[in-house]
Amino acid sequence: MERRAGEHDRALRSVTAAAEGDVLRVERLCKTYHRTVAVDEVSFVVRPREIVALLGPNGAGKTTTINMVLGVLEPTSGAITVDGVDLARHRARALERTNFAAVYAPLPGNLTVRQNLRVFGMIYGVKSLGARIGELLAEFDLVRFADTKCGLLSSGEQTRVALAKAMLNRPRLLLLDEPTASLDPATAHDIRARIRELTTRLGGGVLYEVEEVCDRVLFLSRGKILLEGDPRTLPEQHGYATLEELFIAVAREPLSLEAGGRVA
Repeated sequence: MERRAGEHDRALRSVTAAAEGDVLRVERLCKTYHRTVAVDEVSFVVRPREIVALLGPNGAGKTTTINMVLGVLEPTSGAITVDGVDLARHRARALERTNFAAVYAPLPGNLTVRQNLRVFGMIYGVKSLGARIGELLAEFDLVRFADTKCGLLSSGEQTRVALAKAMLNRPRLLLLDEPTASLDPATAHDIRARIRELTTRLGGGVLYEVEEVCDRVLFLSRGKILLEGDPRTLPEQHGYATLEELFIAVAREPLSLEAGGRVA
């Protein structure tokens, strides 16, 4: 019964997404450094109310791709469109629809939670900022930590602050790069459930790195998308019992999988 309901919800999100248009469209994206190809003609979309996982071993091109979508890196070639806005031609308009949280980009630890949200809210030009901060403090269970310096918070509390910061401008596209990497399983599960709820309620899209809450996964290897599909059915299609086993196979023998085989 639960599985049938889940499949119905995914089908409904898919129909709604088709009507609303893509939140993110990446077309033949490339990034080269001298003779090294970091990202090699990567193309994919993220639809409204969809969470897409970008998976792959270290050096596969995940972070480089995310940094290009964020406008931090300039692509060598290709196109990025955020909520219908071309990033190359209308950078400010595209980026105001985007936000992110990453384990490698902690918020300033010497500022309180409220101060951090105020500073970033001013950067994003958030209107009625005081009221918006109050909403986020309540939504992410941070009211009691509002005047606590972020450096004194636990990993789970810091992650909630980072997500609150990422939601300040009500982004259409949310990029998350390993935000739950340092959390215990229970806290990580709570954060992922919160991400799913936010995605459904706000109608935006998420590019994520963890498959547990994802509607679709993209496996990158050597700068290319090697596999793509539903995380619940993709492993079996390639002869593996779990997504973890498939991930290991992608990391070890990407050429065998690209040719349609199964790594023993």
